Amino acid sequence: MKKLVVLTGAGVSAESGISTFRDNNGLWEQYKVEDVASIEGWCRNPALMTRFYNERRMQLPSVQPNDAHRILAQLEQKYDVTIITQNVDNLHERAGSSRIIHLHGELMKVTSSLSPNDPRYIRTLGEDELEVRMGQTAPDGSQLRPFIVWFGEAVPQIEPAIIETSRADVFLVIGTSLNVYPAAGLLNYVPDGTPIYLIDPKPVTVNSANGFTHIQKGASEGMREFAAMNI
Repeated sequence: MKKLVVLTGAGVSAESGISTFRDNNGLWEQYKVEDVASIEGWCRNPALMTRFYNERRMQLPSVQPNDAHRILAQLEQKYDVTIITQNVDNLHERAGSSRIIHLHGELMKVTSSLSPNDPRYIRTLGEDELEVRMGQTAPDGSQLRPFIVWFGEAVPQIEPAIIETSRADVFLVIGTSLNVYPAAGLLNYVPDGTPIYLIDPKPVTVNSANGFTHIQKGASEGMREFAAMNI
């Protein structure tokens, strides 16, 4: 069974109605990056960031996986699939994918402000716990914070992602501009000769010695075309 490694970005979740950060009318036009997506922002105003991620989390029950998510899950019947996602939602899980590496954290999880990557303090919230309050603490006594990787913080899951990428027989990129590092750097670890496919409706520049096949369509339509290929 061939190993398919998939890198997904905001364009996949956008089709389900989740607001993206970088597109027109995206979240970056409503909030300053440094206020809601940096460790400095958390230190400066944890109440604002807690409210911001509460709003993102409370949106999740109203959105559903789209065809791109579902087709990726179905491809596990044909491939050994690993999904590396820059998204923090749980739509890949809800669609049925079984092996997912979240590079930028997970919206449905909270953790310690003092030791955010300590597994003892990482907890998945229940459906009745979508709103975190100031004063709610982790077992070490610190304020609960979102289990999200912010600007200025290390990306602990990049090493497992590199290992998976280096084993790929097929590498697929969906819905990402490949402008965010270290995720964009994963292309450097795709083995020589491995075919790379990129699904995005916009023109995308890819720096890869392997070359790539650009399916210039939205995530769901592009996934339907990819799934129909005899790779």
